[in-house]
Amino acid sequence: MLENLKKEVCEANIELFKRGLIIFTWGNVSAIDEKSELVVIKPSGVPYENMKPNDMVVLNLKGEIIEGKLKHSSDTKTHLELYRNFKEIKAIAHTHSTYATAFAQAGKEIEILGTTAADYFYESIKLSRDLREDEMNEYELNTGKVIVESLKDKDILASPAILVKSHAPFIFGKDAFNAVHNAIVLEEIAKMNFLTLNLNPNSTKIKQFILDKHYLRKHGKGAYYGQD
Repeated sequence: MLENLKKEVCEANIELFKRGLIIFTWGNVSAIDEKSELVVIKPSGVPYENMKPNDMVVLNLKGEIIEGKLKHSSDTKTHLELYRNFKEIKAIAHTHSTYATAFAQAGKEIEILGTTAADYFYESIKLSRDLREDEMNEYELNTGKVIVESLKDKDILASPAILVKSHAPFIFGKDAFNAVHNAIVLEEIAKMNFLTLNLNPNSTKIKQFILDKHYLRKHGKGAYYGQD
């Protein structure tokens, strides 16, 4: 079942590990099959070096296991809540990458300070609110709910990431590899912002007309970056 998607999700998880965005078993990637509305996600706590496509777990949007012998990721309820609420999201990556996570822990949005960020993100990477103590009983589900609360009026794929306060980033994509790509870019931008703000704490957001030019030349209606 969904053999191609299981292979893609497995390889995307391994790519996060190879890129150094996760260590040990921190983080996960999932993707949804648009036709069946089934979600493929990595198993919980399985080392990336040993992971195989058949280790992936297939679930429906209710969280019922359709296929898989291993326990699914502990973050599965967060992923499912996002898929239920944002049909444009086709894949999700969750990391604890150093710089992006530092911004989440510091309670600071990642602002668009320069053209590198503007090539990928049209708005600052938002920060969710803290979860309340009464939300801990359904922690993973409520993590998804606070993300939905933060992004419900946003164009999700125009700025395809969010920082969960005191936790770490969740990153979105058109497919599993696109989500991983966006996660890699997010970490690099977070690193650039950290260095920039240390060099000049008074650094400000990029001017809107420069942001528009850089974002729209890649993603706008008349985009011209790259090969047709």
